[in-house]
Amino acid sequence: MAKILLVEDDTTFSQILQGFLPRNGHEVVAVNNIRNALAQLDDQAFDLLLLDYRLPDGTGLEVMAHAHNKGLKTPAVMMTSFNDVRTAVKAIQAGAADYITKPVNPDELLMILKSALSEKSDQKEETVKTTKSAQAGTTSYPGFIKGTSAESDKLYEYIDLVAPTDMSVVIQGESGTGKEHAARFIHERSKRADKPFIAIDCGALSKDLAASELFGHIKGAFTGALTDKKGLFEVADGGTLFMDEIGNLSYDVQVKLLRALQENTIQPLGSTKQIKVDVRIIAATNDDLLSSVSNGDFRQDLYHRINEFKIQIPALRERGRDVQLFINHFITIANQELERNVKSISPEAMELLNRYDWPGNLRELKNVIKRMVLLTRGEEAGAESLPDEMSNYITHLPVTPPADADLKALNEANEKAVIQQTLQKVKYNKSKAAKLLNIDRKTLYAKIERYGLDS
Repeated sequence: MAKILLVEDDTTFSQILQGFLPRNGHEVVAVNNIRNALAQLDDQAFDLLLLDYRLPDGTGLEVMAHAHNKGLKTPAVMMTSFNDVRTAVKAIQAGAADYITKPVNPDELLMILKSALSEKSDQKEETVKTTKSAQAGTTSYPGFIKGTSAESDKLYEYIDLVAPTDMSVVIQGESGTGKEHAARFIHERSKRADKPFIAIDCGALSKDLAASELFGHIKGAFTGALTDKKGLFEVADGGTLFMDEIGNLSYDVQVKLLRALQENTIQPLGSTKQIKVDVRIIAATNDDLLSSVSNGDFRQDLYHRINEFKIQIPALRERGRDVQLFINHFITIANQELERNVKSISPEAMELLNRYDWPGNLRELKNVIKRMVLLTRGEEAGAESLPDEMSNYITHLPVTPPADADLKALNEANEKAVIQQTLQKVKYNKSKAAKLLNIDRKTLYAKIERYGLDS
């Protein structure tokens, strides 16, 4: 049984979930706004957060941020009724374990909750498992597959080149492109392969706890420090420390990190003892760290210390024939996990998968394929098993003009698509739509009538 904090302002939907989730073995505490959610987090512990994105006093991201600032590693699943996967990607980038769009499919919700809770359990055991596997001389991570496109060939050429060295590496790429997989690949091909590989999400660390997580502390170093604790640098000694979203570290922690890398020593909080460590750093970021340096958010000397070699992970939409390879791979994994027997995808569904731009990259593709397999009882998955937001996105893509295209007609087609997409996004609230489109309401009404777009 998992204890779930449900934050949902739709009373009817909240009541449905409060009935459905306990019947499937979960305990639910339900609130309808951020203020009450934060009070619950301060008062008791939860195994999972199930959050509506849009709330009366803000967004579910604020609840996640509060949990992170308290040092909680509680997984969060975001719910949105806006059929916009870009909102979900924003939540994933902020640290959400997964997302689901309304109306919620019951089987899909249970699958996502199970997956998020399983990831939490895996994270708890990661340090122990990594150390044990290192002692045994093995490192493994299921679910990974190399691509065969020219972009993938270039990526793994760089990985093979830098892996045997001790150079620090910065891996740059969009959310969901597989930066941690690339880091693990580098570690497995390095001289440190028989030592620990430790991964940490710097974006999930609160300012107060980041130094303790990285460098450790002694008993009594601060309020709540009831015992001595080893930092991840010490745990990873001899091996590799993968620091995801390193740009989120505070200035004070950046100073300590630079000193640790320059001197190969750490000093636990509250201690006067210097501990020698030998750790290779692989850092990852969604953003260009140079911009953070220019803005004064990231130390230039630290940037040059960790950026001895940079690897750019291509977005999924740039990887050509790899998409089909990944689809087949994720179908195989989903069939095993969900006890299904999907062998193919219908031509219509495959066309939609190929036309979609995949803002969430491999992570999003894996979730979409898993959903398709879940909803398919036979051997062929159809377009009806795709999320609504994907179909809506494809429907409103600008039309590719033929050679003899009429420019006026093409502009009108694109304008119609943009207006229709905006209206759906704001649930046909014409005042909001006019504001987003930067036109007056009278003009919007005229165009709605002209294009026959009224709901």
